[in-house]
Amino acid sequence: MASTRNKNAGNHPSYDKRGMTAAQIEHKKAYDKKYHATTERKKYRAKLNKKNKKAGTYGNNDRKDESHTKNGKTSREGRSKNRARNGSNGKSTKR
Repeated sequence: MASTRNKNAGNHPSYDKRGMTAAQIEHKKAYDKKYHATTERKKYRAKLNKKNKKAGTYGNNDRKDESHTKNGKTSREGRSKNRARNGSNGKSTKR
């Protein structure tokens, strides 16, 4: 019996909160797939991964991320705070 890693993958609760139809959700998923495949986004992810590896936090389950600040630098913080803030309207509140 094969189990899925995340049964909620692709079914974000915000879809319901926003009242999105199935067609709108599929459109958003297609847009996101195209957006995250761009060279700019790949470089962004690669930069953060490189910093995580250099800091020794990549893949060690310490629950830390490198996150960008408004001045273009990065800092280490808990992944929960980083991902929650950056997903909130896409605007960083970190200085």
